[in-house]
Amino acid sequence: MSLIASDHFRIVVGLGKSGMSLVRFLANRGVSFAVADTRENPPELATLRRDYPQVDVRCGELDVEFLCRADELYVSPGLALATPALQAAAARGVKLSGDIELFARNAKAPIVAISGSNAKSTVTTLVGEMAAAAGKRVAVGGNLGTPALDLLSDDVELYVMELSSFQLETTAHLGAEVATVLNVSEDHMDRYSGLPAYHLAKHRIFRGARQVVFNRQDALTRPLLGEGMPCWSFGLGVPDFKGFGLREENGEKYLAFEFQSLMPVRELKIRGAHNQANALAALALGHAVGLPFDAMLSALRTFAGLEHRCQWVRDLDGVAWYNDSKATNVGAALAAIEGLGADIEGKLVLIAGGDGKGADFKDLRDPVAANCRAVVLMGRDRELIAQALGDAVPLVRVGSLDEAVQQCRALAQPGDAVLLSPACASFDMFKNYEERGQLFARAAEDLA
Repeated sequence: MSLIASDHFRIVVGLGKSGMSLVRFLANRGVSFAVADTRENPPELATLRRDYPQVDVRCGELDVEFLCRADELYVSPGLALATPALQAAAARGVKLSGDIELFARNAKAPIVAISGSNAKSTVTTLVGEMAAAAGKRVAVGGNLGTPALDLLSDDVELYVMELSSFQLETTAHLGAEVATVLNVSEDHMDRYSGLPAYHLAKHRIFRGARQVVFNRQDALTRPLLGEGMPCWSFGLGVPDFKGFGLREENGEKYLAFEFQSLMPVRELKIRGAHNQANALAALALGHAVGLPFDAMLSALRTFAGLEHRCQWVRDLDGVAWYNDSKATNVGAALAAIEGLGADIEGKLVLIAGGDGKGADFKDLRDPVAANCRAVVLMGRDRELIAQALGDAVPLVRVGSLDEAVQQCRALAQPGDAVLLSPACASFDMFKNYEERGQLFARAAEDLA
């Protein structure tokens, strides 16, 4: 049963992955709609014309008069709401919405909603595996993997959703069973006026939530809470009431809930303090929706992490190589530098650089000084990073990823780790962060 009034006209703005999921959803429910995209040849255009030849599609500059024919625009997360044509339509009374708003209106099972500057995908995947281990019929997606609307099914018992700030901008009321913002650090400053605007977008995830999870080590993750709202926390310190954290027993570190030790940290396959925090966040979210500890801990023991997220590549001559290409912002790189740096005997040799998206790199300086032997810099914004790092460690500039790998081989000593954690997007040199990570892993594996 659709919750859309079918006599109204809608326009899907943006024909990427989420746009195509909107097309399928609206077409299946007999809703009258059209499609617009700012690009002359958007990624899903051929699919749309093949499968839905009757749908009116307009490519190129957005036509305000055309947009104003709609009651509601479903705007792609890739298109800024500040786009003048969208603002003009909104000023004339057209509602701006998105796929997540539509998903929330139609989802019949509880939603675990996860956002944050970093670690969203790891925690989302982990909660999904915990739910599956507990025997739940779980659907996992959103900003990760399958678009939200493609997950809708009467068979699903629990939705676990990764949500970006861009998706949340067009979501008026999510109504999640439990929601979290894992961490907040500067990202997408090319799209937001500053950190406060980005922070506000993230916190839309808490609208209508029945429970919240926050990070005790990041005050920006804690929402303003109404009286009596069930609230859980996670952090790397010793946990208190309703908290998940770390306890020490007989010289060994344990994941813990309140005053109870759950499992030794050494049993985790994922490395680094940041991944311990991810495990604790997943436990807090799973506990909030009633997943039993035995199933959650079983999932934690087998979870090997995600590709391109502090992923072990190989060991060579006493040096471990890690692919953290997904670290496309400063906060993600800091998590890897500090998390992995605390977990190895030696020092890190870091590869950084790319498209900085307008970020300030100054926060890298102290953690790099404390954890790194050297930094190998590449890409468009390498000089901005070099300025921020100053004389913290030796800096080596290179023109290619292959050259970066060769330099790391020469710089690293036994007990060290080489870490690709660029703190930048990849688009100045690569198709995407996946390609960057794959080429790094291949170059590292090819070392004799």
